[in-house]
Amino acid sequence: MAHNPYYDGPSSDHYDGTRFFNPGAPPARGTLRALLRWKLAGAAARWPRAVAVTPALPAARVDRLRVTMVGHAALLIQVAGRNLLTDPLWSERASPVRFAGPRRVTAPGIAFDDLPPIDAVLLSHCHYDHLDVATLRRLHAAHAPLIATPLGVDAIVRAAVPGARTIAGDWWQRLALDDAMTSTLTPALHWSNRSPRDARMSLWAGHALEVAGQRLWFAGDTGYGDGALFTQIGARLGAPDLALIPIGAYEPRWFMAPQHVDPAEAVRIFAAVGARRALGIHWGTFQLTDEAREAPRDALAAALAAAGIAPDRFVAAAPGGVYDAPAAVPR
Repeated sequence: MAHNPYYDGPSSDHYDGTRFFNPGAPPARGTLRALLRWKLAGAAARWPRAVAVTPALPAARVDRLRVTMVGHAALLIQVAGRNLLTDPLWSERASPVRFAGPRRVTAPGIAFDDLPPIDAVLLSHCHYDHLDVATLRRLHAAHAPLIATPLGVDAIVRAAVPGARTIAGDWWQRLALDDAMTSTLTPALHWSNRSPRDARMSLWAGHALEVAGQRLWFAGDTGYGDGALFTQIGARLGAPDLALIPIGAYEPRWFMAPQHVDPAEAVRIFAAVGARRALGIHWGTFQLTDEAREAPRDALAAALAAAGIAPDRFVAAAPGGVYDAPAAVPR
């Protein structure tokens, strides 16, 4: 049996003692044969080399819930005087090497040196477009934030960033980020790896943040499955004031559906969790799949119209965009 270098814990309904899995769902990771079929088809749309971005200059602290889009799945969350980042990535490429791999077409929506003091980082999983070691090292040197992760991802972070402060948990586990702010790790239909030999040896998850009467849900990367998971998340954790839901990296569907939702599925997730507002993320920064750059934004608008949902309730977030959530509802 293979050795898991990241996590040594008891078996569960989604961990077999060596690898994590999505219970009751087909494997999210495609086979090598399927990957080759996809890539050899050559159906990827042509993206622009660069898209202009006007970076935001965030305030040092904010009382209400405000989110600023950095790019892809990296966002600055400001709420109740705290500053958090999701899946931070300021590098030029989403890759284990600097000379190859997907290159960003949008500059970060906040210049790194313009970041306010960062208190915590929420990581969803270990794929290179979500866990960027170079960025985490810069953040540790400048801010020394607490880094909250699913099981096993903490070991990857500590090995790459000596002295990093980490906290890790399983699906549905609530992590204390400070004396009044928590993140509950939510299940997702996805997978993980850093190399060909460590597939599914660390867990993947979303984060349901609660602080000062405000709820924010960062979905992480996920497929849709039968949709029951998202109804369960809303029922167990309550409706979020703001949800961060992926809308990109979804074509071709025959290959990507088990691991990435498309915009129509994102709208169904939005409804299932009962979110008041949502931002569409994971699109337009790195070309990871076949769809055109603007396709997720356009498909989201069409899906919202088909569902009879006002377009201002679910917006495709653009780098540098600043989005204020509605005032908290008394709980």
